[in-house]
Amino acid sequence: MITIDGQGLTLAELEAVARDRRPVGLHPEAAGRVRRSRALLEGLLRSDRPIYGVNTGFGRLADVRISPADQRALQRNMVRSHAAGVGRRLPAAEVRAIMLLRANTLARGQSGCRLVVVERLLDLLNHGVHPEVPEIGSVGASGDLAPLSHVALALTGEGRAELDGELGNAAEMLRAIGSEPLDLSEKEAVALINGTQATTGIGALALCRFARALDTADVAGAMSLEGLKGTPDPFRSEIHSARPHPGQIAAARRLWALLRGSGIRESHRTGDPRVQDAYSLRCMPQVHGAAREAYGYAQRVMTTEANSTTDNPLVLPRAAVPDRAGRAAGGPAAGIVLSGGNFHAQVVAQCLDLVAIAAADMASISERRIDRLLNPDLSGLPAFLTTRPGIRSGLMIAQVTAADALSEMRVLATPASIDSVSTSASQEDHVSMGMAAARKVRRSVELLEVVLAAEFLCAAQAVEFHRPLRAGDGVERALASVRAHVPRVTDDRPLGTDLEALAVLIRAGELSQAGVANDVDAAGSDAADAEPEGIDHQP
Repeated sequence: MITIDGQGLTLAELEAVARDRRPVGLHPEAAGRVRRSRALLEGLLRSDRPIYGVNTGFGRLADVRISPADQRALQRNMVRSHAAGVGRRLPAAEVRAIMLLRANTLARGQSGCRLVVVERLLDLLNHGVHPEVPEIGSVGASGDLAPLSHVALALTGEGRAELDGELGNAAEMLRAIGSEPLDLSEKEAVALINGTQATTGIGALALCRFARALDTADVAGAMSLEGLKGTPDPFRSEIHSARPHPGQIAAARRLWALLRGSGIRESHRTGDPRVQDAYSLRCMPQVHGAAREAYGYAQRVMTTEANSTTDNPLVLPRAAVPDRAGRAAGGPAAGIVLSGGNFHAQVVAQCLDLVAIAAADMASISERRIDRLLNPDLSGLPAFLTTRPGIRSGLMIAQVTAADALSEMRVLATPASIDSVSTSASQEDHVSMGMAAARKVRRSVELLEVVLAAEFLCAAQAVEFHRPLRAGDGVERALASVRAHVPRVTDDRPLGTDLEALAVLIRAGELSQAGVANDVDAAGSDAADAEPEGIDHQP
């Protein structure tokens, strides 16, 4: 079981709950913080001071006071009115990520909700009940209001939810797991829907996939280098210690390790008229390394966001606040309620835009390697890597597929976070467009996997034209993994199935793991030594 406390959730744990459906529990200290925050709020409500979203309206209506008799109705109405999402239903994994992140931020004890709200979110996760959440409807400031409202709607027994693959009335799904609809109390609608968890959940899962694609790109590039009889000398540590960007050093180190023991390299060590390889081969550490730097920044931002309080207002108990029955609850020493803007997803949107840019560039250099592999004028191999060019087209159209994916990725690399549309009668006059950024990066990473699949298909075929010579040890391991799922193309056949099979392997991280063995640290004296091999998926 993964235990959340609002402070230490990792992206790896988030993915384990979202995709692998690991069970989740709440740390006792977090439960105590939630109770103290609620006690503070209830004490302040007795003083009748205005508190945004509790005894006032929302957005442009923040100046409208709400009577105590109407405060619970305000919470119900807020969830209903804000559940205005449309479009494709988010996959279960993304909904699970959103629910876990929301429970984790409430577990910080700064939102003023009752403990039962957090517990109910975890119940739904552990029983596999997933609210129906449309993907369109958030501008990423005042939080992801529409997506999170659809989650909250299901908690109250309204809307629809999925259980065991069946979509039905949320109240029925709650009863099926022995639960009941939640009657939201003061502040709890705001606590549930005012935050960045939809942007962060979708973006974090895409970022985890991007990490595996980055590791895999090194393997694909090394295989292409062998197929094209390139030299590994540009990956020597002396070059990269002269420009010591950590991502560049890590990529060079992995490439050097993958190519160790190459018989293909030995076959052309002398007598090769080429002075230098093309940039798509020689500059892999610099380009792949830049993407690693983008990943490192995004990982830090997303991990911080996953463990942040992002609703408004914040209900902040003092360190010495008594328990729920304490005499000082609601008094001046108990704590404060502050309105701010932690719901604004600009930092998340910008980092996801950067990842989309980095993914497009990774696809760009990969597509150039594919073209070199298929072009006989550049490769020295049969045209399109087939033994009978002309009567056979070989792998010609694999590059066309990669080019199509790359074109879309270049469009997706246009930042969403530079856009802003004023909403809520200009009360919310600058927004992040975080959900648009998250949807873009999700699609961009999916397309990167397709481009890398095309490179593997071509690079594996190219290496086999050099038999009986063997490629580097890491390349040979990856090639064996490719051939375990996709046979060599000896006669023309539809390539779509092959590309899809390889994309699945890339998504799962199988090819990145096959390519670099555990002995990467023994890659030789020329291996760069400033960074560990691969992507660190923990913060």
